[in-house]
Amino acid sequence: MVHFPVNHPARPLYRVLAGLIGVYILVFGVWGVAQTIGDPLFGRDGNWVLGLRTNLAFSLASVVFGVVLIIGASRRSNLGHYMNLTAGVVFLVTSILMMSVLQTGANFLNFSMSTVIVSMLFGLILLGTGLYDKVGPEEHAEAERQKRSHPVAEVHRR
Repeated sequence: MVHFPVNHPARPLYRVLAGLIGVYILVFGVWGVAQTIGDPLFGRDGNWVLGLRTNLAFSLASVVFGVVLIIGASRRSNLGHYMNLTAGVVFLVTSILMMSVLQTGANFLNFSMSTVIVSMLFGLILLGTGLYDKVGPEEHAEAERQKRSHPVAEVHRR
């Protein structure tokens, strides 16, 4: 069974990282919507915003994801934990799928290789923040610490 650390000491740093990624994605999305507002939804024009290629559909999705990530980062509950885990997986899967159709007509989000790389980095960072952002009562955190420092566990670490 997977054991996520509960009440990790660096949790505020992870929430700030997730929030900064959310702010970047929101700014990218709003700027992209402003730049592509008259274009077709899945247009393949050469619109670039903050170093990433975009179209109206990708910009609108970025606005939604940015708001979701900011909401998740602002909560002090496990909502942010689950949102970051889910967003990390979504970003990684999307970047891999879009990389596989990069040079084809199926590139409906108008990704470029730089967009794929940024999406993968954001996915890895969000997945990492989700792994260490779990909140719980102090009893659960102490039980996790005891489990990691159990004498039987110490024998297997040698």
